[in-house]
Amino acid sequence: MSLSDRAKNISPSPTLAITAKAKQMKAQGIDVISFGAGEPDFDTPENIKEAAIKAIREGFTKYTPAGGIEELKEAVVKKLKRDNNLEYQKQEVVISCGAKHCLFNLAEVLFNKGDEVIISAPYWVTYPEQVKLADAIPVFVQTEESTNFALTRSLLEGVVTSRTKAIILNSPCNPTGAIYKRQVLQEIANLATQSNIYIISDECYEALTYDGEEHVSIASLGEGIKELTIVVNACSKPYSMTGWRIGYAAGPREIIKAMDDLQSQSTSNPTSIAQKAAVEALLGSQEAVSRMRAEFDKRRKYMVERLNAMPRVSCTTPKGAFYAFPNFSQHYGKRWKGGMIKGSTDLAAYLLEEAQVAIVPGLDFGSDSHARLSYATSMQNIEKGLERIADSLVRLS
Repeated sequence: MSLSDRAKNISPSPTLAITAKAKQMKAQGIDVISFGAGEPDFDTPENIKEAAIKAIREGFTKYTPAGGIEELKEAVVKKLKRDNNLEYQKQEVVISCGAKHCLFNLAEVLFNKGDEVIISAPYWVTYPEQVKLADAIPVFVQTEESTNFALTRSLLEGVVTSRTKAIILNSPCNPTGAIYKRQVLQEIANLATQSNIYIISDECYEALTYDGEEHVSIASLGEGIKELTIVVNACSKPYSMTGWRIGYAAGPREIIKAMDDLQSQSTSNPTSIAQKAAVEALLGSQEAVSRMRAEFDKRRKYMVERLNAMPRVSCTTPKGAFYAFPNFSQHYGKRWKGGMIKGSTDLAAYLLEEAQVAIVPGLDFGSDSHARLSYATSMQNIEKGLERIADSLVRLS
């Protein structure tokens, strides 16, 4: 069998691979604690589930328009106005099977072969893969732990060329939890408008911010940057609806229509029942979101404090999302029975085998010095898992 070059070039998701490995070990009776999952451990709120049940009972189980039902598009329009001070028409909104689907469709309709797409590192593992699938070129801008992984205009100016088509922004960021300040976003907006560069703004974690930090959508900073921005969001994180697969994008009408047309020839519509549930999620009570955020905040503080208490481990305080991104590099070069810890992949293998703890190597996110730990798990698991990590690190020689 001869696969296409495109298929041969795809790298599987390391986060899903780690989660699958941990589940496999659990199925074998091994007490594995996983910090790999990128989804809330809470159940979907009852009002959202009831909306789905109502849709089933009323027979709303058929095909819908490929780009989503009008009712959900209107809900997205209201949400963007309510939370982000953004004005859109329904024709400027498309509903897809999760934010990842939105981003994939966007890459396919926006990028041509040889286009350059700037991605701030550390980055979500899917961004460069989707760029490459569209025959474009990912260009990485490395941020530093010492500045809390802050992206600046000067860093961007160092990599912008005549071939730069877009910049991907992710705030709050997966994996670092960093949030872009309004001033930084304004500087990026000025650069983008001056150079006619599109902004892809992944805002999936916007509801999960801490310490009084403000989430700002770059599209809200002026009409000029709004015309160049595609805002991508989803119901998955704030409403614990990861399996429902509802994401949405808002932006220039021509781009949104192209995404809709592409979707009509690939997946067709997102699940009809899930769309009805998403309407309730966006327009119904937001109390469950506040409760989840408060619980994540407690876990965040505990995890960061515990990690920083470990010898030769440092961890910046994430201001959003539900991940910590500690630096374990001072343990590299040490040995265990399986060999030497040369980087984050070896460290993850060591912790999984010796401590029965699953973490995601930072190498996959663009920083081999780090690893990603999700605190979207119970406090009991967090306490037990971090204790195991601490015990295992001191056993390295």
